[in-house]
Amino acid sequence: MTSKLQASGLTSNIMPLAFPRGKEKFCELCKREAYLQCTQCQVTFYCDAKHQQADWVGIHERICHLLVPIRSQIDIPDQAARRENQLRKTKLIEICRLVAQSKLSEGKHEEALPAAHCLLYTSIDVHGPNTIQLIPAYLLLAEANMGLDNLAAVAELLSQAEWAVLKSPESGPLIQHQLHRSLGRFHTSAGNLEDALYHFANDIYFASEEYGLDSITTSKGYFLMADIFVRQGKVLIGRSLYSKVAQTWHNHLSGLLKTHVKIPQNCDVSSDSFYEISQQVEMDEMLRAMLEFEQKQFRRDAAQTALLAHCLAMLWLLRGDFQKVLGFGSTALQASQQIPKHDLTESIQRLLQQVQSLQTEPQPGSG
Repeated sequence: MTSKLQASGLTSNIMPLAFPRGKEKFCELCKREAYLQCTQCQVTFYCDAKHQQADWVGIHERICHLLVPIRSQIDIPDQAARRENQLRKTKLIEICRLVAQSKLSEGKHEEALPAAHCLLYTSIDVHGPNTIQLIPAYLLLAEANMGLDNLAAVAELLSQAEWAVLKSPESGPLIQHQLHRSLGRFHTSAGNLEDALYHFANDIYFASEEYGLDSITTSKGYFLMADIFVRQGKVLIGRSLYSKVAQTWHNHLSGLLKTHVKIPQNCDVSSDSFYEISQQVEMDEMLRAMLEFEQKQFRRDAAQTALLAHCLAMLWLLRGDFQKVLGFGSTALQASQQIPKHDLTESIQRLLQQVQSLQTEPQPGSG
């Protein structure tokens, strides 16, 4: 481990310490007694170099400077200074939430844990224990542990989230939808498919209350429920739900293209478009899964194949990847041409022509 830390330059950020009895410090990640200190902020401590490295990669590099005024000012008599410190903590909560979401969208479950832990501890500091404001942290921690197959930890975290909801009668459909979606995914991982269906049904109900029945957020619940039905051998039901998801996303992506919305390929997690990008990464995986499912069927539905491939082509046009647009667009066109006078054929052809013209345009400075 020492050689790895030296190679990454992280050894310059830690200092071995021995604290007097009664003034012990505790590890940022595991809360065991700490023996190392971050030399930059000097307010963060670790039990060993492994946890220091995990925290640095996961979140600490981004928030090191922000922790100094927050943790060094414990008792602040001045009211204006207290408000300023509270604003810093609110900013810290938002950064941790976005970083945890970013790591999870990239499939980096272990790297997401430090940000999610910091989110939970800071939220408790600001809002108190067992409050509804802690639920985002519980759910992000649960998702990270689910990705690491730590189902016992997931069960405990979701129990804490359920308890917070029970103690908060004001919790609205947004919180309920997020909780039921996490519970549904947990029961799916545990193999409790009927329980998973129950929670996904509640997820869809509360998501439709918050966003509408035909929203893209609600459609994820339909997708997760369809996956359960397929696993149970109820392929026709699953296929029907997949079709609803595909139509919802086709409408959404068509609308984005009409308004000429462009989403950059690289985006800082603190920017407003971060959520849209992480959401589109997830949607790419969902659409690909549905397309692969359809292509494996004995009797393929050409209309569904065209719809899904067209969705993927539009998605990647928004992301600016012309090669993927042409690949999925060609698949969509071939499927649509199997159906006489199919209503998507013309729009798919226009999309392919648009991309081909963009590829032939001279680039700035090329002349």
